[in-house]
Amino acid sequence: MRTKAIIRLLFTVGVITWLGLMLTDISIVFSSKNNIQAEVPLWLPNVILNLFIISLYYYYKFKVEHDEVLNFVDLLWRVFATGLISTVISLSLRLVEYLLGGTILTTHVVFAELIYLLNLGLMIGFLMMAFTAWKRLILYQKSKWLLRLWTVFEYGLLLTLVYHSLRLPIVEWLYSALLGIFIVLGLVLSGNMKWVAFLNFRQKWTGLLLLLLTIFYLLYIFYTIGSYATSVGEAATLNGDKIIFLDYRAHIFIICLMSFVTLYSIFSFLVILFNLPTTSVFEQKLEEVVNFQRISQSIQTEQSEESVYNILLETSVSTVFADAAWLEIKSNAHENKLFTYKITDKEAHDIIAHLQKQNVKGVLDQGTDRTKNLSKHLSSLKGSRFRSILAFPIYVKGENIGTLALLKELAEGFNKEMTRIVSTFANQAGISIENFRLMEEALQNERYKEELKIAKTVQKSLLPQVLEQDEAFDIAAFSESADEVGGDYYDTLRLNDHQVCLIVADVSGKGTTAAFHMSQMKGIFHSLAQHCIAPNEFMIRANQALVHCLERGSFISATFFIVDTQARTVTYARAGHCPLLYYRAAQDATEYFKDRGIALGMVRNKSYSNFIQSNEFEYQSGDIMVLYTDGITEAKDNRNEEFGYDRLAHVVQEVKDLPARQIQEYMISRLYEFSGTENINDDYTTMIVKFK
Repeated sequence: MRTKAIIRLLFTVGVITWLGLMLTDISIVFSSKNNIQAEVPLWLPNVILNLFIISLYYYYKFKVEHDEVLNFVDLLWRVFATGLISTVISLSLRLVEYLLGGTILTTHVVFAELIYLLNLGLMIGFLMMAFTAWKRLILYQKSKWLLRLWTVFEYGLLLTLVYHSLRLPIVEWLYSALLGIFIVLGLVLSGNMKWVAFLNFRQKWTGLLLLLLTIFYLLYIFYTIGSYATSVGEAATLNGDKIIFLDYRAHIFIICLMSFVTLYSIFSFLVILFNLPTTSVFEQKLEEVVNFQRISQSIQTEQSEESVYNILLETSVSTVFADAAWLEIKSNAHENKLFTYKITDKEAHDIIAHLQKQNVKGVLDQGTDRTKNLSKHLSSLKGSRFRSILAFPIYVKGENIGTLALLKELAEGFNKEMTRIVSTFANQAGISIENFRLMEEALQNERYKEELKIAKTVQKSLLPQVLEQDEAFDIAAFSESADEVGGDYYDTLRLNDHQVCLIVADVSGKGTTAAFHMSQMKGIFHSLAQHCIAPNEFMIRANQALVHCLERGSFISATFFIVDTQARTVTYARAGHCPLLYYRAAQDATEYFKDRGIALGMVRNKSYSNFIQSNEFEYQSGDIMVLYTDGITEAKDNRNEEFGYDRLAHVVQEVKDLPARQIQEYMISRLYEFSGTENINDDYTTMIVKFK
C-alpha cells in the first residue's frame, strides 16, 4: 500500500510540474512577444522541466522496477503502449491544427509554443518509460562491473539536470564532450542482451513486432518535436531578436536519453532478429535440463547419501554460477546435518540464524522473474560477504528432508530460469535418496500395520459391548470405521432406576489420533455423567476438560441425552453434532431437532456457555430417536450424490413398526445399497432408541 501511495504522489507531482512548465514558459514567450517585462524569472522553466523529469524518473522506477510480475514481453508491451498513447495524442494535436487551418491562432507563437510543450511532455514520458524498461532488461543478469557502469551512466545523466537548473553558459566543446561520453556509455550498455536468450520462438516474434513499432513511434516523436521546435524558433521573432523559449535541443539529458533509448531499441531488434535461428536449439537444451529428473539416473545406487549431497552441491553451484552453497539435511535423530561448498559452517549457521531471526518463512517466489528479494535481510548481517540467496526444499516421498541453499555475493543475483534448473537437481537428488530409504520404509510400514491392528482392537474395547436396557425403551447401536481405527463414539450409562444417559460423538479427523481423542471422550463421559448434571452443564465441563488435550484445529461434535422414564421426558444438549432425527408416532411424522450448539474444543474459554443450551421434550409410546454421525448422511453413491437427511428420514418411516435392532440393520443395509460398496469413506455410527 505504501508503494502505491508513492506512485500516486509522484504522478500528481508530474502533472503539477508539467502544468507549471506550460504556464511559466508560455508566460515568458507571451511577454517577449508583446515586448513587456516578464513577471516569471527566465530560469524557472528550466528548473520546472527538471523537476518534471525527476518525478517521471521515480514514478517509473517504482512502477516498473518494483513490479516483479512483469516479464520480458510485458516490459516491451508497456513501452509499446506508452509510445502508442503518446503518438495518438500527438496526431490528435496535428488534427486540431489541420482543422483550424491557416488562421491567426495557428500562426501565433504562443499557440505554437503550447503545441510544442504538449509534444515535449509526451516525448519525455515515453522516453522515461523506455529508459526504465531498458534498465531492467540490461541488468537482468548483472555483474559488478555492469552495475557500476550503469550507476555511472544513470547518475551522470541526473547530474546534467543540475547543470541546466543553474543556467550555466553552454560551452560547445563541453556539450559535445558530455554528449559523446554518454553515447559511448549507452553503446556499451546496449550490448547487454542476455535476456533475449530466454525468449521462446513466439515471444521473439512478438518482441520484434513491439520493438519495430516502438522504433517507429520514436522516429515520429523525434520528427514531430523537432519540427515544432524549429517552427517555434522561426515564429518567435521580434524585431530580429529571438524570443526566449524552452529549447530541448540544448538539454543534454533529453538528447542523451533520446540517443540511448533509440540505440537500445535498434540493438534489441537486431539481436532478436539474428537469434531467431538458434531459438529452437536453446529451447531444446533448456528442456533437457528440465527433464533431467526423468531421463537420468546419474547417481549410482551403491553410493552413499553423502555422495548424493556432494554431487548436488557441485552441479547446482556450477550451473547457476553461484559463489557458495550449503545443504541442510534432517537426520533420523531429529538433528540437522550441514554439508557446505565454498562456505564455512560458521558462515552458513550465521545466515540461517539471521534469517530465522528476521522471520523469513520462504526464500523463493517461483511465480516471478526474480526471486524474493532477501538483500535487505542479508545486508543487515554484519560480516557476511553474501547478498543473494536461493533455497529449495528436498523432498523424499512428499516429506521435506532438507534444504539446498545457493548464495551469491551480488544482490538479486538469481533469476527464474536458475530456479528451474536447481529445482530439477533437487528433485533428482530426492529420488536418489529415496532409493536408499525404500527398504527401511517397507519395514516400518509392516510394523505400522501391526500397530494399527492393535489400535483397532483397543478402539473396539472402548465401545460398549452391551447397552443399558430398560423396560421403557428398546435400544440398538452400530459403528464402523473407515480406516483401521476411527473417531466415532457412542455409549450409555445408567444414573438411577429411572434415568439413563446416552451419548453420540464424532471426533474430527481419522486414524489413531481420532481414536486417542475418542478414548479421552469416553473418560470424560463416565466421569461427568454419573453426577447427574444437566446436559448443558455436561457440555460446558467437557469442553473445559478437552481444551487442555485437543490440539488447535481439532474438535469433537457430540449430543448428550438424559432419558427420564418416570417423567417420560428426554433432556439433551447438542454440541455441533448432527441434528436428532425424531419420529412421532402420534402424528406419524419425522422431524429434525436443529438446536444451536458449538462443537467441543472450538471455543477455548469460558464464553462457551453462551453457545450451548439444554432442551427437553416428552416422548410417547412408539416414538423413535435416531442418533447418528455425519458419515451416514454424507455417504455418496457412484454419481457423487449424498444419502442425505430426507432419505434417512424416509428409511425410518419405512420400518417404524419394527424393533430398534431391525430398524438399525435395515438402515445400514439401505446405506450400503445406496453407496454400492462397503468400503466407506467416513465412519458410520448409529444409535436407535424406540420408546415403548
